[in-house]
Order: sequence, then structure tokens, then C-alpha cells
Amino acid sequence: MGQETVAKRVQFAIRLFVLVLFLGWILIWIMMPTNTYRKRWLPRFRAKTNNSTYFGAKGANLLMYTFPVLLVATLGCVYLHIAKKVNDSNKESCNAKKQHKVIIWKRPVLIKGPLGIVSGTELAFFLMFIALLIWSYTTSIYNNFATITPKLAAKDGEKVWEEKLESAALRLGVVGNICLAFLFFPVARGSCLLPLLGLTSENSIKYHIWLGHMAMILFTSHGICYIIYWAVTDQISRVLEWNKNDISNVAGEISLLFGLFLWIATIPRIRRKFFELFFYTHHFYILFIVFFIFHVGISYAFIMLPGFYLFLVDRYLRFLQSRQQVRLVSARVLPCEVVELNFSKGHGLTYNSTSVMFINVPSISKLQWHPFTITSNSNLERDKLSVVIKSEGSWTRKLYQLISTSSTIDHLVVSVEGPYGPALTNYLRHESLVMVSGGSGITPFISIIRELVYMKTTFKCKTPKVVLICAFKNSSSLSMLDLILPISGNPSGISDMELQIEAYITRDKEFKEDGPIQPKTIWFKPNLSNAPIHAILGPNSWLWLGAIISSSFIIFLILIGIITRYYIFPIDHNSNQIFSFPLNAFLNMLVICVSIVSVASATFLWNKKHNAKEINQIQNLEGSTPTVSPNSMVYNADRELESLPYQSLIHVTNVHYGVRPNLRRMLFEHKGSSVGVLASGPKIMRQEVASICSSALAKNLHFESISFSW
Repeated sequence: MGQETVAKRVQFAIRLFVLVLFLGWILIWIMMPTNTYRKRWLPRFRAKTNNSTYFGAKGANLLMYTFPVLLVATLGCVYLHIAKKVNDSNKESCNAKKQHKVIIWKRPVLIKGPLGIVSGTELAFFLMFIALLIWSYTTSIYNNFATITPKLAAKDGEKVWEEKLESAALRLGVVGNICLAFLFFPVARGSCLLPLLGLTSENSIKYHIWLGHMAMILFTSHGICYIIYWAVTDQISRVLEWNKNDISNVAGEISLLFGLFLWIATIPRIRRKFFELFFYTHHFYILFIVFFIFHVGISYAFIMLPGFYLFLVDRYLRFLQSRQQVRLVSARVLPCEVVELNFSKGHGLTYNSTSVMFINVPSISKLQWHPFTITSNSNLERDKLSVVIKSEGSWTRKLYQLISTSSTIDHLVVSVEGPYGPALTNYLRHESLVMVSGGSGITPFISIIRELVYMKTTFKCKTPKVVLICAFKNSSSLSMLDLILPISGNPSGISDMELQIEAYITRDKEFKEDGPIQPKTIWFKPNLSNAPIHAILGPNSWLWLGAIISSSFIIFLILIGIITRYYIFPIDHNSNQIFSFPLNAFLNMLVICVSIVSVASATFLWNKKHNAKEINQIQNLEGSTPTVSPNSMVYNADRELESLPYQSLIHVTNVHYGVRPNLRRMLFEHKGSSVGVLASGPKIMRQEVASICSSALAKNLHFESISFSW
């Protein structure tokens, strides 16, 4: 108890300090367009920082914009490490905090529309961000227009409206940079900032989409306005300018073109029909950012650097993990064109329910990575990790055909990234859980049920009543319910749960047996070059991540300080007018990459070395495991059908043919004070559930959408 009290005090101190840093950082963004900031604060600050012979003109932006965010990220890693330890101890004591006041803010307030399902908290922050953009643009325009006079315009050989057009065009780019500064935070899958705010990477993708649209609208307007300005003032030749010591117009135009290619490919109709086009053009972000930095110069680019810096750290760690081939133990093929892949995993790898993992199968595509929900529980099944894949798109159909139709396949090369998921889960806070799924949307709920089974059997916790409402098109999809029972672990724990399953078959009027009923299990031969899935940074991954962020940034400061002091300063003398802007930007980008790659690689190799012993032990055990014959597999399948857990599952399952679930009636039947409602599946279904939970008659229903819109 004493250690837990100290841990909570440390967490409170970190939360308080992080809040102060964050509010200070936001205050700078708010004050940026004002005369107070531009004429008082910034000149004084630059006078103290920009005279440094080690950092030069970029010193002020480094200190104001980059340093606070990376410090928050480092402290956030420490906070999440402590929270993980506290959460593990709370699981053992079955502590569940009631958070009804907080949950009220999570109730959906917008259901349909371009923003999708939006909670009260999300809407409030979205409106505040829009207000920041409007404030920044209108304030800067107002202050600048006040200085534009006919006399000043005549001095420049222009009309007043032409001067104002250039000013408006410039401010559009400045405001677009605010969106760019936040753009990469939601897509850093392993970053600490999202779980620090109670978010997950898959549910934060919509924020990235919102920010991306706003950024491209502003940047496109910025470019069009400048082209119009150059055309009406007979300066169209400036389109081809690449200044050595100023803004580079050509670099900005190239950056905008790559951004437009990327943006067009995100149009929903194009993305659905030509997903590979969307996937490959999205990699233009690298060229977009590089030429953006060449366009504005490295000093100004440090304003948007923090989010991109954290994204680079995350992206490189994912690259290191993806270079390894993992051990695929078996595959379970279901008659509904679903396959369950079972991987070997290290005991030190833990993850929470609803986590996802990205999978690459080089024999299908060397470049494509696809996310799938993890259905296994890391505590219940310590040496196995499972994902369920439904044959729906071209890539998944090829995988299903490869595994289900090939009788000679005995090995499959697979690489993974992840798992990624919520840092903390607490389903025990509800009296009951209602899970509504459509088709393959059932997979996240399998992991939640297994988590509750683990809590019930291991710690004897009082688990909530679980009602699973699942809709399928055909009778064959009922076989997906078999996946609720884990192959290993303690499947008998399902008998102790208060579980009710309502399965709806919408297209069949009665049960239709179109093929084999029982799943087919395929075992793969072990390969010494394949390793079990491990946490890329080990069991203390949050601490290692914090060390990578802080150490790489310190190394960057040291290296760029040396380069500035002994190479750039003797030429430029902090005038910011002699040394080449593009070369300065290139050196800074190179040093950032070198710093991240060196520190992350060293950390990865250190943890890989410590994982080697466990890998060898697992491979020795697998090598001594007797070969499973087809006859024994059939016998085991028959025995499973007669087992107590399987009979318990049949007993709690009601199947309804030819109808759809009446969700409004079924949800309103739950009268408890706290009913968690989780929806996963088609967009229309999730919107229907959200609409029901947002009504005034459903104050006890606490909605959560599980959506994978990667």
C-alpha cells in the first residue's frame, strides 16, 4: 500500500507539471498572432537565445515549441510505466473506479455527418481548435492590414489590395502550419501522448484526417493566392525562385504538389476502390515534409517539429520490428472464410483487450501491412497470440486461399508490427456490458470476454454481466462464436461467467449447412530463423521509449551545436543571411535522423539480446513437441465439441434467423445504473447504437465505438 501511495503521488506530480507545460505551450500558440508576442515577447526572447553560437536563429523556436513537447512525452512515458504497475496491482485486488461524471463527456453528441461519431469532449476540443485557427488568422490579418497604407503600397509599386492579398496569402500558410504541428501526433502508434490522454491510435485516426483536410485546404489556398498575386503584379517568374537565403518558392510548390497527390488519394470513393493507390501515395508525406522544410527554412520548421519528431521515433521502431520474421504456429480455418492465425509470443509481451497488430505476408505483398484485432489474452494465453482475419478485401482473400486451399503449405513467412492498444482498460466499472457487433466486428469482443474470463478465474473478481449481440449474413458465420473459446489457457472459465449471446442470421431463414461445420487446423513447421513475438522494447517499454526520446534529442542538440559553432557560425555569424538555407535545413534533418537511428537501434539491439535467451528456450520446447497427426486433430476437435466449455457456450447462445436485432428495445431493457455499450462493425450499425445511447432516455448507457479506419 505504501508503494502504491508513493506511485500515485508521483503520478499526480507528473500530471500537474505536464498540465502546466501543455497550457504554456498552448498559450504561445494563442499569443503568436498578437502584437504583444511579435513586438515585445519574441524580440526579448530572441535577444537572449539567438545570440548563441551553438544554435543560432533556431534557438528560440527550439526552446519554445520543440523542447516542451518532447519533455511532456518523456514524462508521459514515466507516468504510463507507473500507471501500468498500479493497474496490474489493481487487477489483483479487483479495484474498479466509477467514472460516471467523466463518461458523461464521452457520450456521442454528433452521430452522422462528415466528422462521424463525435463525443462531447471531442466536439469541444474540435471547436476550440477551429477557434484557434480563426483567432490566429483574423488577428494577424487585422494587425498587418493596419500597417498597409496607400503610401506604403505605392513605395512597393503596388496597389493596396495587392499588398493585402499577399498578406492574406502569407497568413494562410502560417495558420496551415498550426494544423501541420498537430498532424502527426495521432499517427504515432506507439507514442505515449495518446494513451496519456486516454486515446488509442486506431480511434485517433479521425483526428489525423480532420487535421489533414484543414492543413491541405489552408496550404492550397496559400499557394493559389500567391500565384494570383504574382500574376496580377507581373511577378509570375517568382514561381521558379529558389533563394539561397530566403523562402524558396519552388520547394513550397513541390511540397504542395506532393500534398495534393496524397490528399486526392484520400477521397473516400478513391480510397475504397483503389486502396493500394491510397496506400502508396500516402508515403509522399516524406517528400512533402522535406520540401516544406526547404521552403520555410529549418528555424521556422522547428515550430512543427515535435509531432514529426515523435512520429519518426515511432516509425523507426516499427521499421526495426518489421524486419524480423515471427513464428506462426498454426492456423484455424473456419467455414465462413475466416482464418485465425496463432503466433508464438514471449511471456514478457503483454497487451490489453481490443489491441491490434499489423501483419505483412511477403508472399502476397512485400509492402502492404494490414491491421487486425488480437483475440487472445496475454495473461490467459501466455505463449500464444492470435488474430482473426475475415476474407473481405483482395489481400485477405489471397491469404485465406493460400492457407485454406494449399495442402502442401508447411511454413508461412510473416512479419508484424505491434501490438497497439489502450494503455489501460477497466471493464469492471460497469454493472453489465452490452457488445453489439456486425460481421467480423465481433473480434474485439472476443478479446474482452477472454480478459473477463482471466479476471474471474485468476482473481475471483466480480465481473459484469455480458450480453453479446452479433449479426451475421449467413449460417456459416456462426462458427466465429467458436473463437470465444481459447485453444490454450483455461477455456472452462467461460462456464463461470454470466454470459448471454444473441446471434442474428439476417439472410438465412433457417440453418444452412453449406460445407464443413468444424474448423480445420493447420500446423506449421518451426523455423529457426523465426522468433516469437516480443515487445520491441521489452517489458519496461515505456521507460525505454522515454529514454530514446530524451537521449536522441540531447544527442541532436550536441551534434547540431557542434556543427553550428564550428561550421555554420564562422560563415554566417548569426546573421541568417549568408549560410545556405537549404544546406542548413539538410544538415539539421540529417542530424535528427542520425540521432534517432543510433539511439533507437542501440536500444533495440540491447532488448533483442535479452530476449534471445527466452527465444532459445521456446524453440527448444517447440523442438521437443511431438508432431500432431491429422487423426489426432480430428479426435481433439470431436472432443472439443463434447467439452463442458463448448456445451456452456451452446447453452447461452440464442440464434435468430431471417431478422435483424431490435437494438433500441434490447438496449433499453438494461436498467442498471452503469451499462457499458460497445459497438464494432459497419458504420451504419455503430451510428444506430450511438444514436440510441445519446438519447435522453439512455442516461445509464455509456457508449464506446470500436472502429478501425486505418
